[in-house]
Amino acid sequence: MSTARQLASYASVGVGATLAHYAILIALVEGADWRAVPATLCGYVVGGLIAYLLNRRHTFASDRPHAEATWRFALVAFVGFCVTYVLMSLFVDRWSAPYLPAQIVTTVLAMFVTFALNRRWTFG
Repeated sequence: MSTARQLASYASVGVGATLAHYAILIALVEGADWRAVPATLCGYVVGGLIAYLLNRRHTFASDRPHAEATWRFALVAFVGFCVTYVLMSLFVDRWSAPYLPAQIVTTVLAMFVTFALNRRWTFG
């Protein structure tokens, strides 16, 4: 599969994972009165689980054993988690940006970072 098609597939899978992420984020902030940064990190973990399963099978069609791919994906997800933490902390806590627009920008930036790492290292 070409890089462009993989990126499109990765983005499509990301939509589903992001919907789960955002649902948890909004539920925790609006329904449970959590602060935005911890809430978004909880959502990130759930979205990451969904993303692993779908990207392994559909985007990268990887035959790398789960025992190897899982820890690599987790490490890449941790990098994305750190990117998310830093950007959301800057946007929301430091610059007082509304949390949802900040999360949208953060998601797009983290997507490019994690796609490149997953393509070359996790599933490559």
